[in-house]
Amino acid sequence: MTVETFRAEIDEALRAFDKYIVCIDKTPEECRASLESLMRKAIHAYENRPPGMRHGIGLDRFLTVILSQTEGDRPLCGIYFNLHSPWRKQLEAAKASREKPEE
Repeated sequence: MTVETFRAEIDEALRAFDKYIVCIDKTPEECRASLESLMRKAIHAYENRPPGMRHGIGLDRFLTVILSQTEGDRPLCGIYFNLHSPWRKQLEAAKASREKPEE
């Protein structure tokens, strides 16, 4: 199993990226490179999973690739764009400082 095994899924995800994703801190070329790298990680995790485990996952802050065991030879492939806000940490820090008890 290689990245090329899942070329159709990668190409479909890149079409969605090109059409729908407004800002993800990645150019289309960086997104393709990330997807291919994450696919290699997911394949490695899938092929080396412990007994009883059904998935292999590769992820970064923006993308998740999941390979799931099926009854056939080829696993199911899911590619997800993760929702992320660069302001999340700032909002959490501000909330924590407001909730901090005065001494």
